Amino acid sequence: MNVYARYFDNEVLTTSLDQLMSFVSGIDGLIITPNLHREIEEYVQGKFSYAKRFKVNARSYFILIKTQANSLQEFKENANREDNRNKEDLEREKEQFFSFISSERIGWYQASITFNRVVPVAQTGKCRYVSTPFKARLKANSIQHCYDRVLAYLKSREDIDSRSQFPSIKSRNFVATFEE
Repeated sequence: MNVYARYFDNEVLTTSLDQLMSFVSGIDGLIITPNLHREIEEYVQGKFSYAKRFKVNARSYFILIKTQANSLQEFKENANREDNRNKEDLEREKEQFFSFISSERIGWYQASITFNRVVPVAQTGKCRYVSTPFKARLKANSIQHCYDRVLAYLKSREDIDSRSQFPSIKSRNFVATFEE
């Protein structure tokens, strides 16, 4: 297995531990300790193919990625293909989600939302956010309609400050279940 190594704009695809250590030793400010050498060697010889980063100094790292690619260009092309495939998968999931939440299903919904409510701190003039749960049973046409109605109700209440923060419909802090 080959290893892609990168430090800022310097990158290389290595086929052996010696090539990799040659690249690493060329990094300015990096002191190759026996511990670092052992850690790199264990990564290269290990069975896991996750990306791993190593600290150079307080603000910079170099990364290593195991790959089946035989050249730097092939590695980059594979990465671009993976990015495009992931984007397509994400778009498909997004479409399915929005189709699900907007699909019409008229009836009663049990909605639960947890939002950050602005609460004034006594005698200081300052405010703080308090996590506030709210539950409601309401009639709606879809999950999206249920979410919109809950938010409209909460925002219209005089005891809820307009600076309060509400979660998105995709958040785990909003749950709506259809009651049959």
